[in-house]
Amino acid sequence: MTVTPFPGADAGPAPVFDIEVILAGIDTMAVQKPVAAQIVSVANSDETDARTLARILSSDIALAGRVMKLANSAYFGMRGRVTSLQFAVTVVGFTTVRTMATVALTNMEDESRLPGNFWDVTTSLALGASTMAPRFGERPPDALCLGLLTQLGAALLHHNDPEGYAEIVAAHRTFRARRAAETRRYGINSLFLTAVALEQWGFPAAMTTPLKEIDDYQTMDGALLRAAFEVAARLTVEDHEEIPISRLTLGRLREDDLVPVLDHVRTEAADLKRAMLGQPADDPDANPDDWVY
Repeated sequence: MTVTPFPGADAGPAPVFDIEVILAGIDTMAVQKPVAAQIVSVANSDETDARTLARILSSDIALAGRVMKLANSAYFGMRGRVTSLQFAVTVVGFTTVRTMATVALTNMEDESRLPGNFWDVTTSLALGASTMAPRFGERPPDALCLGLLTQLGAALLHHNDPEGYAEIVAAHRTFRARRAAETRRYGINSLFLTAVALEQWGFPAAMTTPLKEIDDYQTMDGALLRAAFEVAARLTVEDHEEIPISRLTLGRLREDDLVPVLDHVRTEAADLKRAMLGQPADDPDANPDDWVY
């Protein structure tokens, strides 16, 4: 598939970039992670219920453990009270389970194969988007999933061109400048690549449209994600030059509105990261030995 630059990209010839090579690599991963691949495939089906999804999940102990940890995280307010996998699926929701399976399928939980600071940015995006979602008429769980998957394209580019992508990250501090550099090198930016991958797997337009429209400051379609990136930048990028949030959101948010959002992300980001990566929880009551798969 030959990709042409999208509107707003820097002028100049962009190299031909074959997305099919990247997506074929994911298909290869799917063979190695059949449970995650099956969940991505069936989680959106009307015929799938919590019991069915829990049964499939139980075949992958690592992924099931991450779902359990997330269900017991502070985000869902169920500290230590979720002790069965079926209940965990119900608590976090099918879209979240599908999102976590996508993370596992694409090796996004392997920090050694990711750009620096990847998960600090990702958890800030996810929690920021989720917290601000009601102001944009969006559901917080859906916004959480969007934030968790937003950097999928960056992970895929880094997997396939680690040295070249590391150069882009080192040379461009702002996320928008980084997207322009990605376009110059690959003919596509990482968010657009995320959208292409999610479309291939049947994710809804509500998950892909913001990724495509983030740099169009005249539309609300990408406003929530723009705001989430600003939150992430303020928390993770040293000496970040702040962009007025009212400009990014077409007046939907003011600077005062960001204060509780930033506080919430600071408080909960580490817990969400631990849950997504399957790391030990700080909560002594969250004992994996008590979980029922």
